[in-house]
Amino acid sequence: MTCKGIHLDPRYPSFNNSAAIMRLRRSKKAPHHLVPGKISPVHDGQEEELEHTIARLAASPAERVRMLQRLLGEGTCRQLGIYPIPESFKLSVVIPVYNERQWIRELLRRVLAVPIPKEVVVVDDCSTDGTRDTLREFESHADIRVFYQPVNQGKGAALREGFRQARGDVVLVQDADLEYDPAEYPRLIQPILESRADVVYGSRFIGESHRVLYFWHYVANRFLTMLSNMFTNLNLTDMETCYKVFRREVLAGIKLRSNRFGFEPEITAKIARKRRPPWRIYEIPISYAGRTYEEGKKIGLKDAINALYCIVRYKLFD
Repeated sequence: MTCKGIHLDPRYPSFNNSAAIMRLRRSKKAPHHLVPGKISPVHDGQEEELEHTIARLAASPAERVRMLQRLLGEGTCRQLGIYPIPESFKLSVVIPVYNERQWIRELLRRVLAVPIPKEVVVVDDCSTDGTRDTLREFESHADIRVFYQPVNQGKGAALREGFRQARGDVVLVQDADLEYDPAEYPRLIQPILESRADVVYGSRFIGESHRVLYFWHYVANRFLTMLSNMFTNLNLTDMETCYKVFRREVLAGIKLRSNRFGFEPEITAKIARKRRPPWRIYEIPISYAGRTYEEGKKIGLKDAINALYCIVRYKLFD
């Protein structure tokens, strides 16, 4: 039987009664796992075997997935973003950076900690706050490649360079400011690895936690997304999101022109333009830890106006 989510042995129907618990504690017949505070002892040999198993699972992501699928079931694991990744797969994480000295070291630590085969392509957009000095410390890292723009051009220009340098099967855009959590990579790439999608957008507006900040930024985001949807005939909820993930071949067929934050409506318009067959686009809920202008947020009214222009321009012209 079950009581409030706890499995009770039918031999002890009054297990949730305190008097019965005391009787069970005094009884040699009471199984150890039913008596609160009574834990079966772990012998030295068992503890060593357990440590060996944990070490083996820690060293092999594939082993971890198989173990969790046995414990939880394949369906539950898929819903949690736990699934096998092909051995030959590589993810390219493209990070445009401008004046993020305060955050870049921690961001790279979090990106590298994600247990997915990957390369990290960092493009510094001529930072002036010491970010470049920090990035030089990572130039010798086997999984990180750093490129330096000769002059400041904007996020779109940095992403174009990053896409040119990317070698992975799937390309993911990551901002450098910790507003977006790299721990969500497995869920973001899952529809692509399961051959359900060619493009994935991470949406801040369909169910995950987010930091409460600017009302008018929220209104502007929803308005720009609605306008973009009207021109592209898509039903996105967050066109302006940073988290955009592409099969490599999607980017290979697109020529990008926007230098600044116009990249978001431009890439959306050009993806939607593909026909026979169209690219398959998915949205995945993501968390969002937005920052204030005092903390370094850069996007402003000028960028919102430029986004309006780009929505119209890239519907009508290349």
